Amino acid sequence: MKILVACEESQVVTIAFREKGHEAYSCDIQDCSGGHPEWHIKQDILQQMDIRFNSWDLVIAFPPCTNLAVSGARWFKEKQADGRQQESIKFFMEFVRVSKAYKIPMAIENPIGIMSTHYRKPDQIIQPWQYGHGETKATCLWLHGLPKLRPTNIVEGREQRIWKLPPSEDRAKLRSKTFPGIAKAMADQWG
Repeated sequence: MKILVACEESQVVTIAFREKGHEAYSCDIQDCSGGHPEWHIKQDILQQMDIRFNSWDLVIAFPPCTNLAVSGARWFKEKQADGRQQESIKFFMEFVRVSKAYKIPMAIENPIGIMSTHYRKPDQIIQPWQYGHGETKATCLWLHGLPKLRPTNIVEGREQRIWKLPPSEDRAKLRSKTFPGIAKAMADQWG
């Protein structure tokens, strides 16, 4: 399969699909940190939309959640007033539009946030502890033409370590990375 992993600089999901023999590429405006620049399209994903989207067999999208997640609700009024939240909603909805227009199987990932109201409730909410990581981080999946992910390795130790990172320059990037167990489940079950 030819797979596009949109808004993924870490390449965790891309690598999981590559390990299963698929032709997978990450796409992000940032340089990749996963160590495989040859599998990375450093470009605004919106430039891929419509032009090349019909050439992909599967798209997994991780639209930025900074203006959408309930963890930032205290700044919603400011983000609504200056238009950031509306731009983020519009960006998220571009994935929905393209999936429907081209009938491409797609998963759109985001934490619990406002898209349940602005679009629809997610098809599934998964946790890292269902995939071998002893942490909690409720992650919503909106699925188009894909089955729900089945848990693969339910473990104890359900702590919120990822959220307790001290303030730093790359805190948001670290918090947004996909857990390898979830990436492996995606590759095993959707690939």
